[in-house]
Amino acid sequence: MADPQRNATGRTDPVVGIDLGTTNSLVAIADERGPRVLAPEGESPLVPSVVRYHDDGSVTVGNDARAGAIAHPRTTIASAKRLMGRSVADAEGDLPYMSVELVAGEHDTARIRLPLAGGERIVSPQEVAAEVLKALRSRAEAVLGTKVERAVVTVPAYFDDAQRQATRDAGRIAGLDVVRIVNEPTAAALAYGIGTGDRASDEPQHVAVYDLGGGTFDISILRLTPAEQDADNASNPDYFQVLATAGDTRLGGDDVDHMLIALFTREIYELLGVEREGGDADPSSFPPETRRALKQFAEGVKHELSERDAASVRIDLGQGRVYERTITRDEFDAMIEPWARKTLDACARAMRDAKRSLGGMPLDAVVLVGGSTRVPLVRRVVGEFFGIEPYTALDPDRVVAMGAAVQAGVLGGTSSGSLLLDVIPLSLGIETAGGAVAKVIMRNSPVPARATEMFSTQVDGQVSIKLNVVQGEREMAGDCRSLGVFELSGIPPMPAGVPQVEVDFLVDANGVLRVSARERRSGKRAQLQIVPNHGLTRDEVDAMEAASLEHARDDMQQHRIVDLIANGKLDLKWIGERLEKHGDALDPAYRDALRAQLATLESMIMQAETDWRSVDANAMHAAKQSLDEASVRLQEVSIAASLREDG
Repeated sequence: MADPQRNATGRTDPVVGIDLGTTNSLVAIADERGPRVLAPEGESPLVPSVVRYHDDGSVTVGNDARAGAIAHPRTTIASAKRLMGRSVADAEGDLPYMSVELVAGEHDTARIRLPLAGGERIVSPQEVAAEVLKALRSRAEAVLGTKVERAVVTVPAYFDDAQRQATRDAGRIAGLDVVRIVNEPTAAALAYGIGTGDRASDEPQHVAVYDLGGGTFDISILRLTPAEQDADNASNPDYFQVLATAGDTRLGGDDVDHMLIALFTREIYELLGVEREGGDADPSSFPPETRRALKQFAEGVKHELSERDAASVRIDLGQGRVYERTITRDEFDAMIEPWARKTLDACARAMRDAKRSLGGMPLDAVVLVGGSTRVPLVRRVVGEFFGIEPYTALDPDRVVAMGAAVQAGVLGGTSSGSLLLDVIPLSLGIETAGGAVAKVIMRNSPVPARATEMFSTQVDGQVSIKLNVVQGEREMAGDCRSLGVFELSGIPPMPAGVPQVEVDFLVDANGVLRVSARERRSGKRAQLQIVPNHGLTRDEVDAMEAASLEHARDDMQQHRIVDLIANGKLDLKWIGERLEKHGDALDPAYRDALRAQLATLESMIMQAETDWRSVDANAMHAAKQSLDEASVRLQEVSIAASLREDG
């Protein structure tokens, strides 16, 4: 059992670091053994950020949810991070590739409609993320043998305030106190510790952290200043100062999947002789099962081409027609090169912003982070752009979580660690007369940050002022993102320009904004309670947090069995229905073998429902996984039938 040191607050419970990713998520800790990811023995530390909702209200998270995604496309949610803090309109580009239905919630927030047996359920992306966080928390508690209630959570550097608040809300719903939000590239720099271990000199180093994940992209330029030794040979903290950051919260490996899906779709239609207006390769007309299957085929091709020079895909369309395709590395590179080079535009912006701070000094290293940096073309174009061979000493999938753990260790009092100086990714300001923006805190200002500006009225006798807080780099408020509106009222009637309204912006260490206003003559005050237009209302978060505490998880082993029962039943239903419908098109030997595996899993489920303690969870999981793998051929036949019906 872990024995964390007592920190300055007197608490002894650990603070973990969490990388809440688009594709995969991880949890890590930094203690006397150093930073390390947490996973049960024999299991991968990567938890797929996939959540499946069941008719009985239970959920499955991770590998099991991902394995059953084709069978249960309408109730399985992946890449929810791309929806957090966003509206339905923001997600328009992803809709054709999604198997779930999006609906508009309060303030046009993106919500997911789930068709369940007991009636439809509407969930927010924050609730989906909270289920992933719960799974990570449970994993950490199992490994550490102690309760986990606090975490440092990472976000893309270019996440705006609405997205950061959504991340904090997800933590609250999961029962976690998010003690710090850290930008992903900065966390990666903390983990790599460039310039703090094998440094040839004690001079500061300048590092670019290139972070390309499943759904987001960030580039950060950092100055890493080594610790100094005092007279007693005690080390002061290392300084990790972010000089500039840029990026795109809607650019990542998912876009490569979409390109491959478009290729498959276009060529399948050509093979079937189906003409689409303008050669449209939009898969939105396909049923959800087909869209989800094409997504998994695309992911498989992408991963294989990151390791090999060619990858093959084969889909039996029925009636003697087969879509079979070999994609070469050269063809793949030509297709994705515009996507890869789009990241370089942000790199150029970040380098321009950091130019003054760099003072003509060259970069010492370029660090690659995120699963999408495994693509060889990405590594090549990044190396060419910066003129430096990228540094890939640590696993790009794990480095962000390990960096979060380093910061968590500092905040938890278990290590002296490093001093983290992050920056504000986008300028913050107030809408003024005529819809213009008065920037109060400029982008790339270090956090925490505070700034005050004076404003006044535009009309004689004006007794209230509406303040629209915006974020962005454009000069007009309509081109920026509104974070919230509040009103300073009760101002005594005075001629225009006489009232003195002092507006104070405070950005804390998490990058979260608080705005207050005071009319100096009358003393009237107002403060913005930032509930972003694309976040949850405070009542929603409170209700979800209360529900989370009320319905605490049962014993871990029983929970696993219950999940396997629910998941297995749905697999039996989906595979059984399709076997009944398409069985005549299958080879008799394969059909009989599939029926035998169905019977084996059904028997285990019946036994588990009678006495869950009598069932070996590992054996049950293996039987279910074997059935899922064996049903791939049936899925192909089902997809082929759907395509014929669509054609």
